[in-house]
Order: sequence, then C-alpha cells, then structure tokens
Amino acid sequence: MTTPPPPSEPETAAVPTCYRHPGRETYVRCQRCDRSICPDCMREASVGFQCPECVAEGNKTVRQAQTAFGGRAVTTPRATWTLLVLNVLAYVAETLAPGPVIYGFQMDAGAVYHGEWWRLLTGAFLHAPLANGSFAITHILFNMWALYVIGPELERRLGSLRFLALYLLSALGGAVAVYLFGIAAVGASGAIYGMFGALFVVSRRLGYNARGVLLLIVANAVITFAVPGISWQGHLGGLITGTVVGVILAYAPQRNRNVVQWGGCAVVLLALAAVVMTLPPYIYQLQLGFPG
Repeated sequence: MTTPPPPSEPETAAVPTCYRHPGRETYVRCQRCDRSICPDCMREASVGFQCPECVAEGNKTVRQAQTAFGGRAVTTPRATWTLLVLNVLAYVAETLAPGPVIYGFQMDAGAVYHGEWWRLLTGAFLHAPLANGSFAITHILFNMWALYVIGPELERRLGSLRFLALYLLSALGGAVAVYLFGIAAVGASGAIYGMFGALFVVSRRLGYNARGVLLLIVANAVITFAVPGISWQGHLGGLITGTVVGVILAYAPQRNRNVVQWGGCAVVLLALAAVVMTLPPYIYQLQLGFPG
C-alpha cells in the first residue's frame, strides 16, 4: 500500500512591476488603463493616479483656453518682450556702427523702388541715432514705453500670434506710406500707432470706454504735425493699417473666425505689397508726371 504524496504548496503569485520600469515592484494601477505604475510614473488625477500616456491622451481632449478674439490665452506677453528686446538690440547696433546699419536698413523709398524690399520692415526696428541730438533718445524711449504699456494688454486680448501680425502689418503699413509720400524714415512709430488704432477698436468691441484711447491718438497726431522732423506718413500709415487689422481681428464672426482673421490679414499684406509693386514713390512721381 502506497501513501499519496502531500499536496504541493500553492505557487507564489507573480509580483506586479511597473509597465515602464519592469524592475520596480508596485501595487498601484492606472485608473484609466489599469497598468501597474511605479512612483516615478504616477500622475495624480481627480481620482487616484494615472500613467503618463493616459495623462497625455487626456490632455488632447482638453480645450485650450482662448482669448476673447480666438487666440490662445496669454499669461506672459512673450511677443511684446521679444519685440522690445529686438528694438533695443538694433539701437545698440546702430550706435556702435551707425553708418552701415542706418544706411543699409532704414526705410528708404528710392532703395525700395530699386528692389531693396527688406527696408520696408527693418526700418521699423531702427530709431534716430544719438548723433541726431536729444530727439534721438526721446524717439526710442517713447516708442518702447508705448510698446511696454500697450503691448501686453493687446497681446492678452488678441493672443500672441495675432498681436504679432498686427504689429508687423502696422509697421509695414507705415513704411508703405513713407514709400508713397515721403523719402526716408526710421522708427517703430508706425507699429505703435497701429497699436493705438487697434486698442481703440478692441476697447469698443469689448464695450469699454475708449475715450482715453481716442484722446491719446489725437494728442499724438497733434505732436506728429506740430514737431518738425517727424514722419507723419509713417504715423498715419501705421494708424490706418492697425485700425483695419484691429477691425478684422475683433469683428470676425464666431463661425470660421480663424479663416476670416488670417484671411483678412493676408489680404492686407497683399494689398500693401501690391501698392509697392505697382506705384512709384513720391520722389519719382513728379519726375514721371504724376500729379503732385
């Protein structure tokens, strides 16, 4: 007679390990996919923890916060600070080498007419050099003060990309006006006046009292025509362009808003380019028989 063998001990259950770090034991599971996750992979959720992949997947379905006019919400106005730094760096460069910088990059109608297109935009980042007297430092200080004060507000209302489009198109609009009716100019004033116009539009669109902005525009317009040596062309061109772009951005319908806004900005850009490509500057209009 044989004795039956004793029952075998139950097999020890396998210890769960992290799906991303197989060598780490863990008894915590992702609340979405139920995979084991170690402390380094735990992401706190509303209930329990989730793995990094589930968190990333969930973020795709979260709607990004937007401004009142469709841009991505702005906490730090990086576009404004970047523009301000670029203007200051350009001023340092022209102070160290005024001749090459000013004569190579200022807005010059004759040079643009002969193919130096970059001057339409680079001139907006230059300012009157120190050699021109006390007005020089006042020139850049006022423009940078206005950018510092108004830029962040507009950027937070519009979003960084839309604000940048407004700024550059306003600068271009001011340069085109100088091209048509002036000779040469430097300064960010066209872009600054464009910001004035856009701020007025945005304020009205949001239902704010825009009287203060209107007084600011009128006061600067008086200075523009009262003080000699100021390019009224650049100021007026920037103001008109900025106001138009502001209307496009602020009054675009909710439906297809992105298409209307970016399409409208593209139309403004093409219109300004068409003006420069089809019309000669004022300095040649008289020679070619255009009415003065």
